[in-house]
Amino acid sequence: MNPGARIYVAGHGGLVGSALVRRLSVDGCKELILRTHAELDLTSQSDVRRFFARERPEYVFLAAAKVGGIHANSRYPADFIRDNLLIQTNVIDAAWQSGVRKFLFLGSSCIYPRDARQPISEDALLTGPLETTNEWYAVAKIAGIKLCQGLRRQYGFDAICAMPTNLYGPGDNFHSENSHVVPGLMRRFHEARLAGAAEVEVWGTGTPLREFLHVDDLADALVFLMDNYSDESIINVGSQAEVSIRELAEAIGRVVGFEGAIRFVRPEMDGTPRKLTDSRRLKAMGWKPRRALEQGLAETYRWYCHAIGQQEGS
Repeated sequence: MNPGARIYVAGHGGLVGSALVRRLSVDGCKELILRTHAELDLTSQSDVRRFFARERPEYVFLAAAKVGGIHANSRYPADFIRDNLLIQTNVIDAAWQSGVRKFLFLGSSCIYPRDARQPISEDALLTGPLETTNEWYAVAKIAGIKLCQGLRRQYGFDAICAMPTNLYGPGDNFHSENSHVVPGLMRRFHEARLAGAAEVEVWGTGTPLREFLHVDDLADALVFLMDNYSDESIINVGSQAEVSIRELAEAIGRVVGFEGAIRFVRPEMDGTPRKLTDSRRLKAMGWKPRRALEQGLAETYRWYCHAIGQQEGS
């Protein structure tokens, strides 16, 4: 991509989209096309088609999606599959119809089978049952991958699909119930410290193993892939660093400054026992993340404190 290219970042207000905008702005990209949900409803096929016909972007990053943690996926299954199918189908099809030069679809490591062999390689897709706590979201994402692959195979549309691991960082959703694990725990530990609480409850047993990637590292990887990758095969984007939920909670406690106890409750909320992606293909191309987990958590906590400070002072 050259700095003068017209680049549409769908979902620029979200965690990944905002990181992409930061990265592309640093690269000097002057023709960023951005729309809020109020300005463009991506679930409306007619609105999306008119937008692409009018704006004619050359490159598209599809980072817009309905996302959430285990609680949200379990509570709103119809919303997760319907809204994501609508968003991605409308955007992918309109991008192809309007002659977009290159398209990047953002998937998720939750597309892989619950019991896939670890670390999870790209060829594990569709080789076994999904994790039930997020299957609605995963099925939608798999459909998006297959649409991109089908358009490439049948029409030569240059669409690529990146599968990031668990993400965190500035711009994340810190909702008390519908957030992912890092922001959810960070808020819980922060509020416990302020309240002088003796302990913090964490869902699950603390034993599941997870891999986390700072969202700014992901943005670097996505721009790298847009410039250097063109293939039907999906490609994993991960840190290749594994940590238990207990270790994650302890690290967040240290970053926040919480000195009380951690108590694990509701063991049924563990989810997948282990999820580590195999990112060797991307690493072999010359990309690797820059942030260690605790460094990234500290950056995220500083952002969170600044964000809630602005809210409280508004």
